[in-house]
Amino acid sequence: MKRFIIYIWPVLFLFSCSQKKSEFPLITISTNYGDIEAELYPAKAPKTVSAFLSYIDKGFYKNTTFYRVLKDEEMPTDYNSGLIQGGVWPNLKTVPGIEHEATNQSGLTHASGTLSMARTGVGTATTEFFICIGDQTSLDAGRSGTQDSLGFAAFGKVIRGMSIVRKIQATKSNGDQFTEKIKIIDIKN
Repeated sequence: MKRFIIYIWPVLFLFSCSQKKSEFPLITISTNYGDIEAELYPAKAPKTVSAFLSYIDKGFYKNTTFYRVLKDEEMPTDYNSGLIQGGVWPNLKTVPGIEHEATNQSGLTHASGTLSMARTGVGTATTEFFICIGDQTSLDAGRSGTQDSLGFAAFGKVIRGMSIVRKIQATKSNGDQFTEKIKIIDIKN
């Protein structure tokens, strides 16, 4: 038995040292299409990340949906761009708006895979978020993606599961609404 422990210990040590750990908080968005893993950037968007993590801790995202999609119906899935949006809709009336952290302050941009908060006005973002598919830098501050030119608050990025995001985007829709909402089973950190 001692010989087995002596031989297995270095293997376990090497295996545990080889496991890559992220310097960023990680979340998993579990859907009926599969899991999407993302890292969040609290050093760049502290208020947004803090609020999003608090919603996860409170269980807000359990049994919610991705319900909105932007895509070009004529484009093949692998080349399509746009976004999928989900969260608690309609928004919970008791959730205060998050102070807006514009991309010109955070240094983040709406590249493919970016997680960002949906909003109607400055400080109105609550539980709704979206995932960018393809270049969506028009949603950055100073660009034309919002009427006030302040853009949306990017706060994270998909690191595994963009194929799931694209599969969700390709699901049948009527205008910008999925014909059948895509289930978010839960989001965990």
